[in-house]
Amino acid sequence: EPFYNPHTMKHLAQTIKALSDPIRLRIDLLLQAEGELCVCDLMAVLKLPQSTVSRHLAYLKRSCWVDTRRQGVWMHYTISRESCVICKELLLLLKRHASNLPEAASDRSVLAVVLKNKPPISN
Repeated sequence: EPFYNPHTMKHLAQTIKALSDPIRLRIDLLLQAEGELCVCDLMAVLKLPQSTVSRHLAYLKRSCWVDTRRQGVWMHYTISRESCVICKELLLLLKRHASNLPEAASDRSVLAVVLKNKPPISN
């Protein structure tokens, strides 16, 4: 459960701080582009170990940026549907400006290959 009240200065600071890390920003942009991804997808794109990706995802979840869904042993992540107004507007701003950065475009290209070569997940 989120520990931030969307009507406080602390919430605003934490919301913005959550995206101040390049890895978390890349994760956010990938989730925006694809909709839902599992940790393994993000590991393959970011070329980072599971523990690092999971730590960043946990931070984004605590900051109200992402939601989770369990499918068997797999955790899937999406952009939070319950985002506050500030988060929703920041997402639009990111989509308009950051998604065109070379690193973001490269991440999307790598993700397309990862997803194309991924075996179907079964329960």
